[in-house]
Parts: sequence; structure tokens; C-alpha cells
Amino acid sequence: MHIARIGFTPLKGGRHSVHPSVDLAPHGPVGDRVLCLVDPARDRVLRTVANPMLMRVEASLAVERLAVTLGDERVSGVPVPTGDVRKVDFWGRLAEVELLSGPWARLLSHHLGYDVALARPERAADVVYGGSVSLVTTSSLHWLSARVGAPVDGARFRPTFVIDTGAAAAHVEQHWVGRELSIGSAVVRVRGVVPRCAVVDLDPVSGLRDRSVLQTLAGYGRGEGALPRAQEPMFGVDADVVRPGQVDAGDRLILGRTE
Repeated sequence: MHIARIGFTPLKGGRHSVHPSVDLAPHGPVGDRVLCLVDPARDRVLRTVANPMLMRVEASLAVERLAVTLGDERVSGVPVPTGDVRKVDFWGRLAEVELLSGPWARLLSHHLGYDVALARPERAADVVYGGSVSLVTTSSLHWLSARVGAPVDGARFRPTFVIDTGAAAAHVEQHWVGRELSIGSAVVRVRGVVPRCAVVDLDPVSGLRDRSVLQTLAGYGRGEGALPRAQEPMFGVDADVVRPGQVDAGDRLILGRTE
């Protein structure tokens, strides 16, 4: 088994970019979802499920310089703290963020159709639903593609890692829960399976609905197959970092001990 794809974005909800490598720190992938967009009128973090056009936004962050590309437009600069610190809602819990000034708000507000502000969470984990690291496998993607009747790209699930599991059985990753995985020079511990929402029905580039992935997963959760009945559609697993380190595309994944 090896790492087939590494993906993350500095802007929560933005298009997942492919990376040749990633550093896993104790809090998770370095540079992943360190910024977010906020609706300042409602003090709410923007969620992709309610703002699918966020997927068209490509963001990169290098030495604190943020570049955002949207179609033919590109704006870049260094985000400047405003001192405006707020408690904002994210999936029913409060996250502390500081609003940032720069050239992005105008472009993104026009794109989304209402005023938004760029913000930096006090902790990136505050605007992350689930574990800091997520994984899906090619075995499960092949299974899902066959049931959907069309190819299902791993990027649709926005995972940190797509794992090439070769001829392993579908849903093999669900049996890793509680186990440690060595990836590159890092070690992660798998927490559990990941509940999914309607974002998985959206094309990861255009943000348009083009697949009935969630319905297919819901059918599986209601009893198809050998795994227990699920409360909600699940796919892939999430994990916490046990030992920081670097992970490169192509690195082997080695199953370790059970917690």
C-alpha cells in the first residue's frame, strides 16, 4: 500500500490542490485550512455544502503570501491582521477567528454573491469537522464507482491522502480504526469512519452536482454489505498525528499496532 495522492488547501472550502509532499505536525498537515471565509454579518464560517462555488477558488500560501485564483482573475498579497477578533459559528460550535484585510474579499464576495471576509482561526482545528488527517482508499473508490455507475475521484472526498490499496477488499480502511499507520516518517492513529454530507455529490473542480454519491452511500449504510448499519452515510476514515514527520507521494503505508 502506498500514497497515491496528497491533497489540501490553505483556504477552508477552496479547491483541494495536489501536493508532492506534506509535513504532518502535531495539529495536522502544515498549511491545511489555516484560513477561512466568514460571513461577518452573521458571524458564521462559510461551509462548502452551503457555498459549493467555493470549489472554484484555488488558493496557495507561500511564506505568508496568499494567492487566490478564480477563473482568469488572480489576486495575491500578505494577509494583514485587523485586530477584529470574533467568536463565529461553525457547525454549531464557536471558533475564535481574526479578520484579515487584503485584496481577496472583493473578488470572493462578488463570486459568492454576498459580503465575506478572510479570517485566520486561532487554531486550524476549530474549523475542521473531524480529525486533522483523512484517508480514502482506491479499493473503496473502485467499489463506489461501480455502484454509482461512473468514476468517482478521490478528490470528491477532499482527503489528505488517497491510499492505493491494490487488490484489498472495499472498506478495508474501516478495519484500521484504532490502529497506528506509519506513513513516510510520520505516524497517525485512525480515529473512526467519516460521516459525509451532500458535498460528495459535487464535482471537485466546478462545484456542480454531477453524481448521486451520497444516496449510494446511504443505501450501503442501511445494510448493504457486511458492515454494521450506519447512522449516516460514511466513507473513508480520519486520524490524529501521533508522530510528526514528512509524507511524500509514493511513500508506503505500514499498519502498526492497535490502540
